Amino acid sequence: MPSQDARTLLQLAVPTAAVGAITAVVSGLVAGSKGAIGGLVGAAVVIVFMGLGLYVLQRTAKSLPQLFQAMGMMLYVAQLLLLLVFVGVFKDTTLFNPKAFALALVIGTVVWMAAQARAHMKAKIFYIDPESDQTSPAGKVGSPS
Repeated sequence: MPSQDARTLLQLAVPTAAVGAITAVVSGLVAGSKGAIGGLVGAAVVIVFMGLGLYVLQRTAKSLPQLFQAMGMMLYVAQLLLLLVFVGVFKDTTLFNPKAFALALVIGTVVWMAAQARAHMKAKIFYIDPESDQTSPAGKVGSPS
């Protein structure tokens, strides 16, 4: 993973994990140990799903840049639908508190998306490749006179 990709992942995963830990503590205080487990599982699911989505999106941007925007939209819709499926599948579980799980999923997703927007705004992304003018002499246009 290139250093910029790792830095972006770190900027997204750390706030999400911190909020997930806070959610688990609050859920543990409100709903006991099952609430804490639900909060931790929900935060972990968000980090794994969103992290995999970020990886897929970055690979798509490198290999098929013309599909980047469409892939991003499709990926976010798919992620949110899969998270909804997770809430539906685990709504009757006795392993952990399903309300704490769902709350951690929602809060973690919102924090991930906010951190992603912040990381994108703070990133120094070139709009053009400054080295491309030096490497391609055929790029000059116009008459030689």
